[in-house]
Amino acid sequence: MSALPYAEVIGDPISHSKSPLIHKFWLDALGIAADYRRAHIKPDALAAYIEQRRADPDWRGCNVTIPHKVAVMDLVDDPGDIRGTIGAMNTIVRQPDGSVIGTNTDAAGFYAPLAELDLEGAPVAVVGAGGAARAVLFALARAGVGHVTILNRSPLKAMGLLATFGLKGEVVALDAPLPPAALLVNSSSLGMKGQPPLDLDLSPLPDDAIVYDLVYSPLRTGLLETADARGLDTVDGFDMLIGQAALAFELFFGASPPEGRDDELRALLVA
Repeated sequence: MSALPYAEVIGDPISHSKSPLIHKFWLDALGIAADYRRAHIKPDALAAYIEQRRADPDWRGCNVTIPHKVAVMDLVDDPGDIRGTIGAMNTIVRQPDGSVIGTNTDAAGFYAPLAELDLEGAPVAVVGAGGAARAVLFALARAGVGHVTILNRSPLKAMGLLATFGLKGEVVALDAPLPPAALLVNSSSLGMKGQPPLDLDLSPLPDDAIVYDLVYSPLRTGLLETADARGLDTVDGFDMLIGQAALAFELFFGASPPEGRDDELRALLVA
């Protein structure tokens, strides 16, 4: 058992995660004696993992990535009704009394770089229908977007998401033509290092469209390079990654990340 307080990130796969680099950078900058790790947890080991860590007073919690964001909701307390709103958890926090609660920092992290835009009534396309997509759709519903097109390998899986978040739109296959969306978001793992590429024809998008890829390994994905070649504005996975990590860091370690160090951190992430 660790002598230091620690948090970690769990997933399957997990080797791609940049979370340890980010949290350790902040811990070192603030002089906090704690650690942040990664743990490769397969789906059939998730329940045992939560129970084991629940009993460890040094464990402060974990970030949750693919594919556990939905399944973990059955294993922890849910005081903020994340199940009834977003429907996916990405942050688990151990309380001083030993109870373990879940929350979601993805929605706020995703929306931060879009906060200055007026998306009310705008048509949007979202690739994917997993836990990250839930956070994206939750945030977009709050922004009052218009018609939403979800592109997914299994359209049936995505059908209920529009109704869940009170959005009007449609679900189409992954290889369907894009609609003329003002915002295209990739919330899937396609294009991530070690995953198949996301090959989309961006020609239907208007010239003022924004392409936002949540993938952060690599930061400059094939989708963003295609968007750059078309002269479209892009948002890479750094903004959401840092935004959601900052909220989780405060929950784990009781301190805000240092200000004015994002350029330094981005340089580390792309190195």
